[in-house]
Amino acid sequence: MNQLPADCLNEIFKYLDEDKVVLQSTLLVNRLWSEISVRELWKSIININTLIDCIPNESKEILRENGILILTSKHPMFNYPSFCKSLSVNQLNYKIKQWLNRERERQSNSIQNFNDKLYLLTKEIFKLLMSQIYSLRKLEFTDYSPLKQNIIFTSYPGAKDCLNDLSVLHCDSDIYPEFYYQLSQICQNLQLLYVSFKKVISNGLSDLISVQNNLKYLYMFQYYDCKELTPDIITSLKKLPNTLTKLNIYGGDHYIPLSFISNFKNLQELILSFRNIKSFEDFKLLQHVTFPQLYSLEFKYEHPRNELLMNFLENNGKNLKNFKFIKNDNNLLNLAIIKYCPNIRKLSGLTNNDTETLQMFFEGCQSLEIITIYCKRGFSEKEIFDVIVKYSPKSFYELQLNYLCDPISKIFPHELESFFIKWANRIPQKPLSLIIIDNGSYSSMRHGKNKNVIEKYVKLGIINIKK
Repeated sequence: MNQLPADCLNEIFKYLDEDKVVLQSTLLVNRLWSEISVRELWKSIININTLIDCIPNESKEILRENGILILTSKHPMFNYPSFCKSLSVNQLNYKIKQWLNRERERQSNSIQNFNDKLYLLTKEIFKLLMSQIYSLRKLEFTDYSPLKQNIIFTSYPGAKDCLNDLSVLHCDSDIYPEFYYQLSQICQNLQLLYVSFKKVISNGLSDLISVQNNLKYLYMFQYYDCKELTPDIITSLKKLPNTLTKLNIYGGDHYIPLSFISNFKNLQELILSFRNIKSFEDFKLLQHVTFPQLYSLEFKYEHPRNELLMNFLENNGKNLKNFKFIKNDNNLLNLAIIKYCPNIRKLSGLTNNDTETLQMFFEGCQSLEIITIYCKRGFSEKEIFDVIVKYSPKSFYELQLNYLCDPISKIFPHELESFFIKWANRIPQKPLSLIIIDNGSYSSMRHGKNKNVIEKYVKLGIINIKK
């Protein structure tokens, strides 16, 4: 193993990225292993003490003159900051605070003007990072942080080289405008942009959005009623080139104009999360728009009025593989899904009110693999299981039961075992993945003899239980 070439070791260590303990143990094998594994370990900052040790002497002198004494026993083995590819501003700010608090305790509370020292140390650390990180790929700048108003690190020497290849940005809308203005000059090839819209929307955010050349994934989360969102942000979204493939909008109880979505004809995934059906008023402008590559459509809470949604499915249902809506009892909509979405593989949103409808879905959608059923009071798991055994297509392998409104489960052990036996005799044979979401409701599926039956058939490999 010691003779493995560096390229091979590099590929091996990439697979250990989630197991930091194992990866750290490779540091001790030899110099070559250490040089390669440290690059993986330090893709994000893992040790604030080591990072502070890397601060250049001139910065340490500035800190010393302001009452922050950095005692370095030896020169760092590597230029650790240069390996950083992912930076969370908030996590870094938290680690700096922890370090200063430890120093305050060590010096018997002799560190005065804590916030001033926090600002100064943070500033010097960001100077270090901007000058040493060659190519940052992911930047997270979210939640409350004093840095939002204080540290303009995008203007520090080296920031252009550091941020030029940034591909993922998570940010809040209320970061100081200079951050967005400067980033829009440096970074124009984001692949993923995740924006949380707060009460304040900085002017520069629309500039950053409008200059993107190759944005693939856009996540918009609106937690407040932002009046500024409508004119500037929507206008900038309309300026984006037709490169977007995934759009995820969380509006909650708030209104967000949706007509701009029609610009993105290459959309493959669309997720709309609104708790108020009135928020879908603009969907009437989308109902006749065709998205030729759309294969995943999800409504996390409410969905547009049935007639609007049916028109949309008529134009876009043929290529849909995943469709999620919530607790639909409308038979006309169900029939439209069966008619217009024949290639659906994953379906979420049916209720247990009508097992005949479930049978129709199985017969009409022969590619179905996964289905979620919302179970209301008075349902019968036995009836659901009977339909699955008799009518589910060969491709089907996963059932999710989502219990609502405190239903009382009535399945008996012999009925449950009968279902598992019949499933085991299906051709082709494949384990059934069973997911039970009880939302605090009592479900006999999880208790007593039914639990024993489930454990028995899990051991036999007939079913899998997922959480």
